[in-house]
Amino acid sequence: MKIFIINAGQVFAHSGGKFNEMLTGWTTSFLKRKGLEYRVANINNDFDAMEEVENFKWADMVIYHTPVWWFQVPGRLKKYIDDVFTAGHQNGMYASDGRSRLNPAINYGTGGLMQGKKYMVTTTWNAPDTAFTLPGEFFDQRPVDDGVLFGFHKMNQFVGMTRTEGFHFHDLEKNATEERIVNYRRNYLSHLEEIFTLEKQLS
Repeated sequence: MKIFIINAGQVFAHSGGKFNEMLTGWTTSFLKRKGLEYRVANINNDFDAMEEVENFKWADMVIYHTPVWWFQVPGRLKKYIDDVFTAGHQNGMYASDGRSRLNPAINYGTGGLMQGKKYMVTTTWNAPDTAFTLPGEFFDQRPVDDGVLFGFHKMNQFVGMTRTEGFHFHDLEKNATEERIVNYRRNYLSHLEEIFTLEKQLS
């Protein structure tokens, strides 16, 4: 498998992108051990949209590592997506929105050209996981993937990619103890092991 990693740990204000940089390192070290090819993009750097399209076309799986800011992805990641996905129009990512002029009411979102490719997203939060799970807490018991990331998943579906189960890191500002980071690393690497073992079985 060929893996394209997007490190969206934007450096801005009090956010230094350090955890997502470390997380990207965990991922690349894992892929090296598995003998898998990978490429990495960092959204803090300047980029050529057409070259980034080629990375998406090259990859069998795309892994996004992104913080969540104000319940959305960071501005630099949004710009990256806007520029790169637009450059991918009729250039290997998507042909159209999928509809025909004969019946424009149906088939929206079926014009993707990246069928057979998969993606995975990790998110990092100040919010604790209990904000999503406990009755009466802020996110009304709505999981990350069904709430804040709903549009993000639809974006990837629009170009034809299939979702692979992601991983979410919580409470990383007020409670980022060394013990929690060590546990997160162990659990995340176990998650990758499960994902790539399954991919190997399916290939």
